[in-house]
Amino acid sequence: MQRTRWQTLTLLAVGVAAVTWLGFSVLAGRGGLPPQVPWLVAAVEVLIACVVFSMGWAVRQFLRGKRPTLDPIRAARTAVLAKASCYTGALLAGWYGGQTVVLVTDLATHGNGGRAVAAGIATVGALVLAAVGLVVEWFCRVPPPQDDEKAESTTSPQPTAG
Repeated sequence: MQRTRWQTLTLLAVGVAAVTWLGFSVLAGRGGLPPQVPWLVAAVEVLIACVVFSMGWAVRQFLRGKRPTLDPIRAARTAVLAKASCYTGALLAGWYGGQTVVLVTDLATHGNGGRAVAAGIATVGALVLAAVGLVVEWFCRVPPPQDDEKAESTTSPQPTAG
């Protein structure tokens, strides 16, 4: 599995933000408002980021020899969860970021100030989730084999058929 590139996540977030901005701009032109973003969204995003980070920290401690055992399936699941957190954070950052831009550009409408703040905080929470996902992916990388191990495997006698 390849590591996620931050450039890919940025492109994804900007693309989703552009589509969200376009959609909600059309909605605002027809007199509609984006949905209210609950304050709990940012708290849940940060809570998920904390769980992902703690799972990644356990893998990191094992790889550094500071933790005696770790189930390989748990380590693999942690790596997959980190990748999912990267993409989820980028998608949510684009979604809430697009809403924030639409609301900030129309602060004259009553109630848009509070909606913009809530969407902005949710955007920050999503960025935290994406960043933690990238960090945990880095925690889960396995170092390449040592040169001594490579030399032993290439010089060991191979069994012959016969």
